[in-house]
Amino acid sequence: MSPSPVPANTHRVTRPPGALVIDIAGVTKLYKMGAEIIHALRGVSLEIRRNEYLAIMGPSGSGKSTLMNMLGCLDTPTDGRYMFNGKNVAHMEDDELADIRNREIGFVFQTFNLLPRSTALANVELPLIYAGLPAHARRERAAQTLHDVGLGERMLHKPNELSGGQRQRVAIARALVNSPSIILADEPTGNLDSKTGVEIMALFEQLYEDGNTIIVVTHEEDIARHARRIVRLRDGLIESDAPAV
Repeated sequence: MSPSPVPANTHRVTRPPGALVIDIAGVTKLYKMGAEIIHALRGVSLEIRRNEYLAIMGPSGSGKSTLMNMLGCLDTPTDGRYMFNGKNVAHMEDDELADIRNREIGFVFQTFNLLPRSTALANVELPLIYAGLPAHARRERAAQTLHDVGLGERMLHKPNELSGGQRQRVAIARALVNSPSIILADEPTGNLDSKTGVEIMALFEQLYEDGNTIIVVTHEEDIARHARRIVRLRDGLIESDAPAV
């Protein structure tokens, strides 16, 4: 059963946007499926600035997932420009993209994507291991980040010892621990009940007020309205780009 709608936060602080983080211009993405060519994106242009809170919406087949993968440097465009913090990532090699993903992008997934046999602390430490931080420094930073998302008392628990909301908080802490340029959340409340979804969206609200740049990909209008700006896709094109009401 789908969770009940999550009401938008009535206390809405809007921070002034800062420097340009993402600059996409004329991006297309083609996929070949047998003899058929799928036009997933058809010349998309989009700017996202630091301290924005943005939702991306669209029906199935709109190009929403393709755009999310592009923003997260999980895929590259067939044509067009993609500048991330002033770097042209459109034609980077896989290892360069992996470095940007680890250092600059914090991912939050619907299914949490936690290592089941590792503690919350060890899960949050992972990006810091890839970044080459010494053991003591990464444990200290991971512990502080878990405290920041309200899980200081649960950091030595494994995922199967945590509730769904607590697991998502671990995933959010992992996304935050490297102080990324953007937090990219894919249906972050999709596996949560209504009450827990409210708590997680309140946490995103706080992260935004603290100065983080947040991009939420969702098909839920109620989730999108937590953002300050909503980009709607249809048939591989941006249908609208407007402030959230």
